[in-house]
Amino acid sequence: MRETPPNAGRDPSGRLLALLTLGPGASGWRTGLATVAGVVVALALSSLLIAVTGGSPLASVRALFQGSVADPTAWTSTLLYTAPLLLVAVGACVSARSGVFNIGQEGQVLVGALFAAWVGLRLAVTGPALLVVVLTVAALAGGAWAGLSALMYRLRGVNIVVSTLLMTFVAQQLVAFAVNTPWLLQESRVGDAVVAPQSNPLPRSALLGSFGEYPDLQVNGGLLVAVTGAAIIATAITRTRWGFRLTMLGLNPLAARHAGVRAGALGGAALAVSGAFAGLAGAVLLTSPVGVHRLQPGMAMNIGWDGLLVALVARNRPVPAVAVALLFGALRSGGGFLAATGVPSFVVDVVKALLVLAFVAPPVVIAALRRRGTGVRAARDGHGAAPVAERTAP
Repeated sequence: MRETPPNAGRDPSGRLLALLTLGPGASGWRTGLATVAGVVVALALSSLLIAVTGGSPLASVRALFQGSVADPTAWTSTLLYTAPLLLVAVGACVSARSGVFNIGQEGQVLVGALFAAWVGLRLAVTGPALLVVVLTVAALAGGAWAGLSALMYRLRGVNIVVSTLLMTFVAQQLVAFAVNTPWLLQESRVGDAVVAPQSNPLPRSALLGSFGEYPDLQVNGGLLVAVTGAAIIATAITRTRWGFRLTMLGLNPLAARHAGVRAGALGGAALAVSGAFAGLAGAVLLTSPVGVHRLQPGMAMNIGWDGLLVALVARNRPVPAVAVALLFGALRSGGGFLAATGVPSFVVDVVKALLVLAFVAPPVVIAALRRRGTGVRAARDGHGAAPVAERTAP
């Protein structure tokens, strides 16, 4: 069993203790059991909510199953949603590892899609090169958008959590302006037809291809991009000096600075990498069959928020994020079938929120109990030592 370091009680955020609870000792087993119990409670509460809203829990489970994993077509839909969710989650893992919390992924997804659409429609490039340029520009745009928050913190001390969140609303207005402005990205008018607030469809050469044909399983190229990105980041975090410094900065910024880590530069770079993955997710939404291949104001579909939840459930580890993203993709894919049973669509969001709490809460609660138990034992030992000192005094 791991011993608690003597300075763990001075860790204000409790991150060190939270990490210790995930070890192979007794606390790790307690965390695992508490997580399983939390998931059971979350599923029970979800069933109760469905019953209260007039639905049938069994029929809802059957609908989720049919819409997500029942056949190759359902699996295709699930994997399409998994790809952008995983990309956002991997980026969130990078920033959270450094202690910089990016919660503006929804806006970064939109900015990535915005620049991807502009390049795809305006650049005179043909063949696969256009797709490579679209994906690259989307990643750069998302990274630059997140980098603005790092720059505001560097120059004016603006809180990164607040700035990344507020930049999301700026991104939403920017996309709405672009698709409503003829000289930017609004679709071309054909005769007297009504022009919708959306862009023209991207050319075929800018779209991600798929392996397989309907009705068999289809695996879109976006999933390959996402899994490759997760593998690269997982290797970089665990096997490179950059990953070691990133983790050191997140656990103890003061020790990292003493070790020669440039905290500001590394934290800003981690935030930019997080935004780049979110921007790439926006390009995947635009160029894969999950959408209509047009830039639209609501095309992000809360992928940024859900991707952040995936990272939280995976505890900021890219490899477990693959399985969690698959679970969230299944919930999204089966959500449409769930609505067909008469259950309100918000129930799916409630189920996701309960599952997030079930996975995130146990380590935090156990860490708090450990801190309290350590304090009680220290106080008891302190009170018991006084009489001994008095008896041995000359």
